[in-house]
Amino acid sequence: MLKSPLLENWEFSQVSSEHSPDVHESWNPCSIPTSVHVELKRLGKIPDPYKDLNEWKVQWIQEADWVFKTQFDVDEAQVNQKHVDLLFEGLDTYCTITLNGKEIATTDNMFLSHRIDVKGMIKAKSNQLELHFKSPWHEASKAEAENGGPKPLWNGASNRLYSRKAQYGWGWDWGPVMMTVGPWKAINLETYDIRLDEIRIDDSLTGEAYDHAKLAASFTLSDTDAEAHQLEITLKDASGQTIRTVRDHPVSEKLRWDLGKDVKAWYPRGYGDQPLYDLEVQLKNSGGDVLDRITKRVAFRSAKVIQEPLEGQEGTSFVFEINGIRVFCGGSNWIPADSFLTEIEPGRYRAWVDLLIRGNQNMLRVWGGGVYEAEELYDACDENGILVWQDFMFGCGLYPSYPKLNESIKLEAEQAVRRLRDHPSVVIFAGNNEDYALAESIGVMDYKDNSGDYMNSKFPARHVYEVLLPEVVDRLSNIFYHRSSPYGGKDSSDQTVGDIHQWNVWHGTQEPWSNWDKLAGRFVSEFGMQGYPNIRTVKEWTDDKSQLFPQSRISVNHNKADGFERRLELYLMENFRHSFDIPSYIYYTQIMQSECLSAAYRLWRRSFKGRGREYTAGALVWQINDCWPCVSWAIADYYLRPKPTFFTIARELRTYTVGITRKDVKTHRDSSTSAFFEIKEEMELWACNSSVNPIDVEVVLETFNLNTSQREQKTFNAQLQPNASTEIWSGPVPSQPIRTDHSQIPEPIVIQARLYLSSAPDKVEARYSSWPEPYKYLTFPEPGLKITVKGDEVVLTCEKPVKGLVLDVKGGGDEAIWSDQALDLFPGDEQKVEAKGLGGRDVTFRYLGDGSA
Repeated sequence: MLKSPLLENWEFSQVSSEHSPDVHESWNPCSIPTSVHVELKRLGKIPDPYKDLNEWKVQWIQEADWVFKTQFDVDEAQVNQKHVDLLFEGLDTYCTITLNGKEIATTDNMFLSHRIDVKGMIKAKSNQLELHFKSPWHEASKAEAENGGPKPLWNGASNRLYSRKAQYGWGWDWGPVMMTVGPWKAINLETYDIRLDEIRIDDSLTGEAYDHAKLAASFTLSDTDAEAHQLEITLKDASGQTIRTVRDHPVSEKLRWDLGKDVKAWYPRGYGDQPLYDLEVQLKNSGGDVLDRITKRVAFRSAKVIQEPLEGQEGTSFVFEINGIRVFCGGSNWIPADSFLTEIEPGRYRAWVDLLIRGNQNMLRVWGGGVYEAEELYDACDENGILVWQDFMFGCGLYPSYPKLNESIKLEAEQAVRRLRDHPSVVIFAGNNEDYALAESIGVMDYKDNSGDYMNSKFPARHVYEVLLPEVVDRLSNIFYHRSSPYGGKDSSDQTVGDIHQWNVWHGTQEPWSNWDKLAGRFVSEFGMQGYPNIRTVKEWTDDKSQLFPQSRISVNHNKADGFERRLELYLMENFRHSFDIPSYIYYTQIMQSECLSAAYRLWRRSFKGRGREYTAGALVWQINDCWPCVSWAIADYYLRPKPTFFTIARELRTYTVGITRKDVKTHRDSSTSAFFEIKEEMELWACNSSVNPIDVEVVLETFNLNTSQREQKTFNAQLQPNASTEIWSGPVPSQPIRTDHSQIPEPIVIQARLYLSSAPDKVEARYSSWPEPYKYLTFPEPGLKITVKGDEVVLTCEKPVKGLVLDVKGGGDEAIWSDQALDLFPGDEQKVEAKGLGGRDVTFRYLGDGSA
């Protein structure tokens, strides 16, 4: 089999169309994969769409027709092989393909690859290949008009629902309107006599310790006449050592290997190793010549979603069990890493996964409004034990369902499942993002209708989510299928069954973040809070210094969330005294975001209380990343710069954590009075252990009165239960007087908990400081902060507690890579932060109450 990439010597131009009849063609060279925006920017014909208001200067691109063309040579030997195919890995989106002047195919699904037999059309030596891309806006509008007209949706324009194209390109509440056009994946010429068309691998682990492995594999060839062909199959470990091999295996016979303990189990990060193996398959003819070869990377693990009744609470669990271990999934949602997917350079996906690892995360949800992602992302998750929740590409809409569209969706789903099923990281397929929630919101979801006949109902896409997709997933894989995210119970917001998207902080009822525990679900697959990115990123979206303030036209254009001004200010005003200059606004929104989101992880992880009591089994923040420089819910910005919340979340996802809640308890003297009562401030202390073994710990609880500097200390010894939270103590906040009327102001007492492993009593394994909230009522004393720089190490001490310390390189020079941020300091508890690249330079800082903040 010969494979010839057709990536160079292309040229492109806008061409005349029904909507732009008077176009003057201008041909310019390019290489592929690419898109029109990328090439026009490279040529200087459009401004950078990510800067200023330039997004709106390039909207014409999506309404134009474009042609990409190339000439390529083919030698006589290739032309004379039995099969000559052109393989298009991805065309975005509405494309007519012509070869040597003859139309050979049309496409209308960005997510599909296309293998086209061109035997008899390809010529020795010179060939002309032309790709005519029609306007995605007009083609989607045409499909909408022909198949039912506009339908309800959240985000973008209604014609997107009729287009099998990345939905976020229509604009989202975090991304610009950038509807790309072009050959977004590779194109290859493949010539062969016969090839391996499909290899399906099914592995299993059995035994109490999940240490007995089996592997089954089946094979399909491009030609049905395969009797004279044999397979040589070899399983190798990462070092290349052969574990099992077989020669002359019949193609029509399923491979079945009982591997026993010859291979090791794959575990999520934090629970074990991630051994990966290569299954090499060679197709040979009767003479022993190798005709084709494929290497598939495999791993061995058992993955289940457990939905069982819970002890003491209604509903059922929604917990991922890997190799018998029920895992609390602390992670993030993933959107496409760029509006221009072909600009994501090699290594950038791995850089994002490295960030997940730094953040102690173990799950990534690939959201349904983007694309089935690049292999590099899934490979990196495989290698690092990051579980993947994979949506199908439907989001926030009442999608249509009709035969032509469904046929395309079925092919799309089959290709996606075949490609992703071998990744051990992929543990769930979900049918869509929030489509059931939208259907409920407009009154068209009838949960009593379980007929299976939905195409003519008010919610026609139920046919896709409940009939078409589960059939494909069940037929082609052993991966769990969930019909939507969120989904479960009496409706999609049921906190007792399935997963939920908890947007009643920020959206919805706009609850205070102290209510996260009341807002919990069995698995919270979305929640979030906005925060500004790093000042360096803010400066990337404009060169106009006069626009560097939060309410500027350009700043507002780089925040796509409806009503974001009101919502940011709601949470800021409720909690902080803040300023509006851009450095201060960045700081306050970042600290607000970090306080809000870390509280969610802290409170929900507390609800993972052990087998049968997995009341909350996952928290996936919206979102890890951005597709352009902007203000959003991301915890790291477009340039992979972590926001402070990234670090506070990372602390809540360590193997061992400690947490505190506090609340006022008001008790009236008796039922006859409203004037006579007592208010006591009560607190609760707990710790979490995500290891599979119990661990003995000591927890030191210390208080500091900001007014009087009075201190008090308690010590607790406890054994933390394995893979669960453990309650340690509850009682009144030390040194807090009982109040008898509302004019009495509570003492401003900071409570710090430090957790030490009994096996390492001199090292603080985890810490958490609980401050009186809201912070706007506090008068912060001068803390006596001392910062000592020793090369790339920053040593931090204080005389009085410090809240929300954020560090940076003084003078705004080259960035350092910080090991921690948004720190709370406590007297007598020295903390050290590594800052790679600091090189002994001075640091600058901000904290609540420091004068500048």
